[in-house]
This record gives sequence, structure tokens and C-alpha cells, in this order.
Amino acid sequence: MIHFVTNVPFGGILGEVVGKTTILITGALHEAAMAAFNGTDAFEIIYRPDCSREELLSLVPRCQVLVSRSETDVDKVVMDAAHQLKVIARAAVGVGNIDIPYATEKGILVINTPGKNTNSAAEMTLALLLAMMRHIPEAYHKVREGGWDRHAFTGRELKGKTIGIVGVGNVGHRVAKFCKSFDMEVIAFDPYISTSVFQRLNITRIESLEDLASRCDILSVHVPLNKETKGMVHRGILNLMKKGSWIVNAARGGIILEKDILEALESGHIAGAAIDTWETEPKPSLALVSHPKVYGAPHIGASTEEAQLAIGETIYEQVVKAIDGGVVDYPVNLPQVGIIESPLLRPYAILAEKLGAMAAQILDFNPSRVMIAYRGDLAGLDHSLVRLSFMKGYASRVVDGFVSFVNAGQHFEKLGLTLEEDADPGFDSYRSALKIKIFGSGGKNIAIGGIVFDSKYPRISLVNDYYFEIEPQGTFLLVENDDKPGVIGALGTFLASKAINIDSFDLARNRKGGQAMAMIRVDTPPLDSDMNLMIKLPNVRGVKLLQL
Repeated sequence: MIHFVTNVPFGGILGEVVGKTTILITGALHEAAMAAFNGTDAFEIIYRPDCSREELLSLVPRCQVLVSRSETDVDKVVMDAAHQLKVIARAAVGVGNIDIPYATEKGILVINTPGKNTNSAAEMTLALLLAMMRHIPEAYHKVREGGWDRHAFTGRELKGKTIGIVGVGNVGHRVAKFCKSFDMEVIAFDPYISTSVFQRLNITRIESLEDLASRCDILSVHVPLNKETKGMVHRGILNLMKKGSWIVNAARGGIILEKDILEALESGHIAGAAIDTWETEPKPSLALVSHPKVYGAPHIGASTEEAQLAIGETIYEQVVKAIDGGVVDYPVNLPQVGIIESPLLRPYAILAEKLGAMAAQILDFNPSRVMIAYRGDLAGLDHSLVRLSFMKGYASRVVDGFVSFVNAGQHFEKLGLTLEEDADPGFDSYRSALKIKIFGSGGKNIAIGGIVFDSKYPRISLVNDYYFEIEPQGTFLLVENDDKPGVIGALGTFLASKAINIDSFDLARNRKGGQAMAMIRVDTPPLDSDMNLMIKLPNVRGVKLLQL
């Protein structure tokens, strides 16, 4: 069984600092946090919220700590200019504005503040939903303008309605709890969470997004925005919903395609849309924003006094711990990875994270158990980092919260997954190898594996019964087909007709005339409509898109 890591010590990360520690803060923080920073004699605080790029580059060379928000891009140029920088603290969950691999390479600790706005985001979902169902904005404006028309604003109750929740993570499961308090029926789709979690939360599990859409009165999304979820709710899904149903997006812009929302609203198929997060922020689609059936907000799900206070307090506490050489609770990266003694662990950690991401993308059942097998020379080493890397790669693709090495185990626990490990030092097919098997109900399982050549070249070597030797980097089409003549030619011709260039084509089969699998690396990913056409090619049994 796994042992969950809850915090990581970074003792003395600032080393020997002469005089005060200089902290540059480039994002607005709660006044309580600023009072704490300014009240500490050991700190020199430079407070420049929303500073320009030029000012940032002029100030950062003298700083040991940088506290940022989304407005500040902390890239290679900034880090190279910051000769003394040892800590980057992100006053939020997302760290997309920070070059994490480069920070790790330079030994800079990155910390963030996950989970501090979960309740605020869930409450915002309900606020938007209630405002839409009861026409509160229109009624307010009517009264404010001196009007009084009670009958014009007849709304609908939440009681008895069925809400379909996409993603039962930190926010999604809390939304489900709130909806149950309104006596709603709660159904949900989340293919990455075990059945036991649904049972514990008393939520009805639906097998597919299509089935969820067809059964719900209200569809609410609570998943991260990534390659798998971008545009997942499109015209086809919206058309499956009941005529006169509603949709809510307080997660991330782009999960529901806005052009398709507008089309469904114009046709009258969808009665209303409540949106806090938009595809193009801070300038969302004017046609959508101005539509009379759209209830919008400027991405304020986390904008509560409580959430901002919690974020500010956490940032201050974590910065102080890092400076004092204590235990930081929310490290995003592990700078110590660069000094691991064994040359095998670093490439196998990279491989494990890729295999985790791959597993999340090819699963077609709800998993319950994971087995990681370490073979050959790898069997005798400390597997902590490899295990965490797999969990991080998997969880990063499937949960709606931030995933780091530190909380990856906790995410696994929330997903209802158990993890077991096995070591086989006698394995002799390769000097070392990694194999992962994932099990679900009804005997369903998948197996993936990999090897590292010369202690630095990771390769995918196994997908179920098929053997490969593939660099785990890029965009892939995983194609399953009958082992019959003409399949390779048909696939190549089809991709060429869609102007999709093939970088590499690796084919394996389980036996002559049996089943085969191809991993095709392409320069650009095909459209969803192209994927649907590929499945219809002769002898093709299945196609999946992988982003590694």
C-alpha cells in the first residue's frame, strides 16, 4: 500500500543570507498578509502589484523571494536575471505562468496555495445557478429602474431538478453536497474516480458524458482545462440535453464551446447559461455576454474575502517556513531531484509521469487498484519519487485541483484508488524496467510499461499485449485494429487527406492475423470529427488521442 507524503522539508534553502531577505511581491495580496510581511524586521518588502515586465526585470536581481499572481510571467528570462532567487511563491493554485522545469533545474523552490478557494468556487456555482433560475439580475434592474412586474420574472425551483455534474473533484463534490440540500437529484460523470467514491458521496454514477447530458436538467462542469477537457461539451453534447435545460460553467473557459452555447441559446434548445469563466478573458465574446439568456460574471469564483484572506495567510506562512529552513506544506516542485544519487531514478521518474498521463488517457473503465512493478536494477532502489511521479502524471489529467509531487498521493486517495508495489530484481529481459497495471470492476484491466536506455533515454515498451520502443513525447494516435492488409495504407491516406503529417508510425501485433496496435506520432492533433471518421475505417476497432 502507499504511504502518502503530506509535506516536504527544504531546510536552509536560502543558504547564508547576509542582512534582510528581499521579497518582491508583484500581485495584490490581502491587507492582513501585507501587514504580516511588513511587520517582519527580517524582510525588505518591495510591493509592486501589476508591475511592468521592464520593472520586474530591474527589481528581481536583488531578490531572494518572488511572490506572484497570474499577471506575472516567471520564465527563463526572469529566472536568469534573478541571480539570488531561491523561492517563487504563487498566491493562487495555478502555476501556468511559471516555468517549473527551469525553476527545478536552477534549484528554485516553487510553492503555491491549493484548496483555499474550493468552497468559494462551489458557492459561486450555486449563486449563478440560483440567479439564472430565478431571473434575479433582470428583476433587480427592473426595480432599480423604478419598475415593478412580479409576473415577468416567474422562475423555476431547484427542488426536484436533476443536476449532471462533470467532474467529482474538490469543487464538484462540494457542489453535489449543496445541491442535495436543495433536494435535487445529483448524477455525475467522472471516469477517473472509483465506484466507491460515488457510493460514499451518495451520487449516482453515469457511464458517459452523453448519457449524463441526456438525463439532466442542469449540466455543470467542474474539471480542469487540459487537452482532454477542452471543448468536451460541444454541440453534440448540448443537443442531447432536454429542450429547455440549463448549463453552468464556473470551472474554466473553453470546457464548453462558447460558439455552440450561443447556437443552442439562439435555437431555444438551451434555456439559459450561467458563466463565470470565459474562453477569452478578460474580453469575452460580446455576442455571448450580451445575450439575454446568459448570466455572467468576470471570473470571480475565488473572489471572496475569506478565500483571499486564506491565500494571503498561507503565502506568508509558507514563505516564512521556506526562509527559516522549515517544512513547507505546498511545494510544487522538488529541487532536490537534481542531486539524486542513482542515475536511474531521474529518467524513471520522468518515464513514470508520462506513463501516468498515458494511463489516464487510455482508460475506458472506472479504476479501483494500481500495481506498479519495479524490475531489474530499478527494483533495489528507493521508489518514492518514481511512485509519486506516476501518481502526479495520472492525477494531473483527471482532477480539478492542483497536482504536485506532495499532494499526488492525497489525490489518489480521493479518487478511491489503492496503489500496490512489487519488486523483481531477478528480471533479466532488460537491465531495468517499469510496468504498471490498472484494475477495475468486472475483471477489466490495462497494462503499460517502459524502459530507460543508457540511464537517460525513456521509452514506452508495453501497451497491454503489444510491445514498442517509443519516446514518450508528443501527440499520438493509439489505433487498435484487425491484423489485415491495407490498414496502414488506409490510416496514412486518411491522415494525409486531413493535412496531418506523420512523424513516426510504430506497429505491433499480438499474433499473425490477430489484433494489432499502432502508435502514430503526428505533428498536429486531428479534430474530434476526424477521430470519429477514423474509427469507421475498415478493420479499425478503436482510436484514442494521447498528449505526452
